[in-house]
Amino acid sequence: MLAVVVIVTAYHVRESDRKKLEYMLDAFEDGESNFRFQDNTRFNRTLNRIKWLAERRRQQQEQESWTKLIRVLTHEIMNTVSPIASLSEALSRSAGNPEAEMDVKAGLETISQSSKDLIRFVQSYRELAGVAKPVLKALMLDDLVHQVLELTREQCSAAGVECTYRPKSDDILIYADESQISRILINLIKNAIQAEAHHIRITAEIDAEEQTHIHVSNDGLPITPESQEQIFIPFFTTKQEGSGIGLSLSRQIMRAHNGTLDLTRSDAVCTEFTLVFK
Repeated sequence: MLAVVVIVTAYHVRESDRKKLEYMLDAFEDGESNFRFQDNTRFNRTLNRIKWLAERRRQQQEQESWTKLIRVLTHEIMNTVSPIASLSEALSRSAGNPEAEMDVKAGLETISQSSKDLIRFVQSYRELAGVAKPVLKALMLDDLVHQVLELTREQCSAAGVECTYRPKSDDILIYADESQISRILINLIKNAIQAEAHHIRITAEIDAEEQTHIHVSNDGLPITPESQEQIFIPFFTTKQEGSGIGLSLSRQIMRAHNGTLDLTRSDAVCTEFTLVFK
């Protein structure tokens, strides 16, 4: 909405003020908000107010993300630590009782498994926090996608899933880290299989602004409206065996490529994720 206001306003200002608008739009695009127009003119006051509104909205979104992340972290840690604490207390009371030997053994096995789960959780967090800087090189998208299809062919076949690729533009070239982008596509295919999809479609095109769009769609179970707001939050998952970092990590990778990853559709007919390389 703020961008629309700025763009519409741009048609009714002087050339000097137009440059200020362009500067502000460039700053917003780069995620920079540490600026302020000093001259106390009506136009500058308007720009400063737009900047303040955008910054306040960003802070609200950031706070909401942190709140959701803390809630998910707390939930995961408590689910793992609680049985360890209760079992440890129960085993301490059973110490020295020969009749409780089997219960002690079962309790220790449960504690061991819970401890391993907690270690895996911490390792997932470490992986999420330490995304490597992408090593960019020129890649033919057709080659990259065909390689991903080959890597996931057996998994798709076992699940009875058809996975296809159809480029809508010729000779699509992207500058990207091959292993990182492959990981994103493999993760999206895996998620579609787990959503009980029968068909997975990958398409790609170059738009009028020379941006590459990769669409990964499937006909599996849709993502609920409630989950759509949280699927990119680290450790949020609706799967019993899921780690909850796949989509979060994928979005971080795309941001490191100066691109985006978004859920662009999810209904009874189709769920679609879109990668954009700018």
